[in-house]
Amino acid sequence: MSNTAGDLNWLLDDLVDRVVGADHAIVLSADGLPIGRSRELSGEHAEHLSAVASAFQSLARGTGRHFGGGAVRQTVVEMECAYLFVTAAGEGACLAVLAAENADVGLVAYEMNMRVKRVGQFLSSAPRRTEDDAEPSTAGAAGTGGS
Repeated sequence: MSNTAGDLNWLLDDLVDRVVGADHAIVLSADGLPIGRSRELSGEHAEHLSAVASAFQSLARGTGRHFGGGAVRQTVVEMECAYLFVTAAGEGACLAVLAAENADVGLVAYEMNMRVKRVGQFLSSAPRRTEDDAEPSTAGAAGTGGS
């Protein structure tokens, strides 16, 4: 729904505008597809950031399961000149923020969590259907015809 995406974009713009050092924000599905993005993030960069954030969140969840750490609250990646924060945001969605090296990491994490608490149910993403979920078809018969 484009209206929902517009509402998400406004929410993400507000986060970036209010938090010093927060450069970009994105809401993504659990499988790494962008759902909404802040205004300064191009579509191409949004897709890349979504894939990266999804991968980090997936690795963190797997580590939590394997070593008994429990559910992942937040994933933070500290780079030489930036931070990447990823947190669960509703069912099947994540909120990711890319912040500058001088950002107040506590404030970024706090603001992300406050937004998720306030609007998390609206950030949810329905799971995509897979081929296994699809209704039976004759697709398997394609290419089996003889001469």
